Formats: sequence, C-alpha cells, structure tokens
Amino acid sequence: MQLSLRVAGIVSLLAGATRALQIDWNSDDSIKDAASTVAFGLVKYYTGNNTGDTPGNLPDPYFWWEAGAMFGTLVDYWFYTGDETYNDITTQALQHQAGEDSDYMPQNQTRSLGNDDQGFWAMAAMTAAENNFPNPPEDQPQWLALVQAVFNEYITRWDADTCGGGLRWQVFTFNNGFSYKNSISNGCFFNIASRLARYTGNQTYGDWAEKVWDWMADVQFIDADFNVYDGAGADKGCVDINKAQWTYNAGIFLQGAAMMYNFTEGQDIWKQRVEGLVKRTNEYFFDDNIVVERPCEGFNSCDYDQQSFKGYLMRWMTSASQMAPFTFDTLMPLLKTNAAAAAQQCSGSPSTDLYKGPAGTACGFKWTEKEKFDGLAGVGEQMSALSAIQYTLVKKQTPAPLTATTGGTSVGNPDAGRPVEAYMPSLTPISTGEKVAAGFVTSAIAFSVLGACFFVMRD
Repeated sequence: MQLSLRVAGIVSLLAGATRALQIDWNSDDSIKDAASTVAFGLVKYYTGNNTGDTPGNLPDPYFWWEAGAMFGTLVDYWFYTGDETYNDITTQALQHQAGEDSDYMPQNQTRSLGNDDQGFWAMAAMTAAENNFPNPPEDQPQWLALVQAVFNEYITRWDADTCGGGLRWQVFTFNNGFSYKNSISNGCFFNIASRLARYTGNQTYGDWAEKVWDWMADVQFIDADFNVYDGAGADKGCVDINKAQWTYNAGIFLQGAAMMYNFTEGQDIWKQRVEGLVKRTNEYFFDDNIVVERPCEGFNSCDYDQQSFKGYLMRWMTSASQMAPFTFDTLMPLLKTNAAAAAQQCSGSPSTDLYKGPAGTACGFKWTEKEKFDGLAGVGEQMSALSAIQYTLVKKQTPAPLTATTGGTSVGNPDAGRPVEAYMPSLTPISTGEKVAAGFVTSAIAFSVLGACFFVMRD
C-alpha cells in the first residue's frame, strides 16, 4: 500500500510538472488569466466564509497575521486584474478582524498579539485606502481610520526605556517575545507611518517614519551596508543582534523608504536609502536573479510563516518602483524573472487534503527549482506566486497608489485607537498549560533561527 501511494505521488508530481502555467508575458490578458488561476487556488485554503467559522481566519497551521497578508494581496489582485470575485470575503475579513475597537486587536487574538501581527492587517487596510477598494458602509470602520488607529497605538508602545526606543515584538508583557525588539515590528511602524504621511500629507507621520529609521540605524538593525537584521534582546540593550536576514524585513523598509522619497519630493537622504536597500537586497537575496530565503531555504527548514516572505518582497519591490521611479528599470525586470520562475512552480498536484484547487496548479516554494514542482504547497507559496505574477501588470505608466489629494476617498480619524492599558482589564488569566505550550513554541523558533544564523555566518 505504501509503495502504491508513493508511486502515485510521483506520477502526480510528474503530471503536474507538465502543466505549469503557460503565460504570455507580453499579454495582460494572459497574465490576468494566470493570476486568476493562482488566486482561486489560494482562496481554496480559506475557511472563514464557511458556516460556523470566523471571518478572516485561516485554518491551522496558519497564524492570524498571514490571513491579513493574504487579504492585502487580494486587494491588489482586484486592483490590478479588475476581478471582483473575492471582494466580498475580503471586505468581510478586513472588517470583522478589525475587532471591537476598530484597531485590529480583536479579543480572540489578544493573548498572542504581536505588533507585527497587528501591522500586517493595518497594511492591508492601507492598501485598500490607496487603491480605492470599495469603502465599507458609513457606520463601519473605514480603511484609513483603521490604519490611523494602529499607528496611534504604536506611538503609545514606543519604548525609550530600553535600547533607546523601538517597538517590542509582542504587545503584552505576559507574551513570550515581549523581551525582543525586532525589525519586522518596527518595519510595520515605519511602513505605516511613511504611507500615512504620503496619503494624508501630514508631516507628523513623516516625522515618526524618520524616527523609526534613525532608531533602526542607531541600534544597527540596519547597518551601513543596508543589511536588515532580525532583532535583539531588549533587556540586553539590543547588543546581541540576531543577524538572520529575511526578505520581508528588507522589503518592508524598501517600500517605506520609497514612500518617504515620494513624500519628501525626492529628498536626497531618502534616495540614498532606497538605492542602498535596492543594491543590498539584490546582492544578498538573489541567486541568478531568483529570490532565495537565505536563513532557511537552503536547509529545507522554512516554516509556514517563512514560506510566505518572498511574496511580500515582490509586492514591496513593485511599490518602490512606483514611488521611486528611478528604481523601475532595476526592480521590474527582476520581478518579471521571478514571476516566470514562480509560474513554473505552479504545476503541483498534491493530495486534496493539502490543496483543493485544480490539479496541476498548486504553487511550490523554491523558485530556483526550474520546471519542477518542489512538493511544497500552502498559503505562503500560493500567495507569493500570485504576488509575483500579478505585479508584472505594473508598467511605467501605471498610476501610482492614490492619496487624499489625488482621488483617495477613504475617511480617516486621526484620533483613532486606544492605549494598550485599556485592554488589560478584559484579559482572563493564562493557564499554566498555555504558558508551557507557548514556551515550547518560542524555544523551537529561537533554536531554528540560531541554527540558521550559524550556517549563514559560516558561509
């Protein structure tokens, strides 16, 4: 029986390899058709619109933040393809997960809420505002106001008492990871601040973006060569830097820096920062122009989160090419090369327990595996491939994301949000079992990252 299943699996993979997406990259219609196929496979992972399930949540093993990233991708999918198929579930998810106080801190997520988790949902709402995604009814939370709520809460969490500033990874003191300050949480703050500055024209947001960048540089999370490292222990003064470099950390600062370049009307310091990030990202993360997740991909150790990172880099590279047009001729050819490689990976036929899209359309993770499905399939892989494919629709003449003065219609609320203390009384005690389980998870992640760092530094 085991032999038969193994043979069947090999035949299935070989059959899938012959059905890689066929795309005419000179035809927008062909690109849109391929994006539609991949998007369909992506949404098949989603269960939040099933009776009895929670809107906006992905099933296990996917964490809450990745669902926010997925719906941000689907906002862009609608914008670039014109396909409204997934607009209803996207609106439902972005509204439902806004939570009771319209700030992306729903009570069902509070116990494990990280600043980066909240940030990915806020960035999805920011994309909705910039793209003029259909606005919710007037009595519901508005896209811009949701982002402003998260920004305002980030300000209250800025921790000048350790490491001279910065956000901690986790929001609450009782969560494992509260003692860690990391680039992705501060990257979310920087990214949101820069985009709010550009969208609203309010200098206060720009000042905070400057402040976050300066702090990142001061503690050497971004070094002089524009390496963007993972983070460090807050209680140790942020001197024990974890030098793992992830694509999404580089990408989130690249988009934010390009936004600031645009907001400041080409200020030279932001041009230098954009150029530095583009150069280093290209040097470090690409093998023969194909993106690789350095700390884990070569060791076959990327987890479900990490298998989604390179798609965000594709998104933010594309945005940077629009916000800082001098980068377009460097970034867009790179994107197109990766889109073609990703499309070749969308040829898998895993079991229906793993993938419920059409046979031969599951997307793999390793884009360097040319014309051979690598056997990995999941939300991260499918979302990353969709990102790479759909962003090739961006041309030099494609209109830039909107602002409040260029046609953006989302309604804001500069006073939105609440300080973190307002949430504390509603929390119920965490059981010993939950603490132990969380400790095991955090320890596993820590050992994984340390192991990856060892191999990276050894190379």
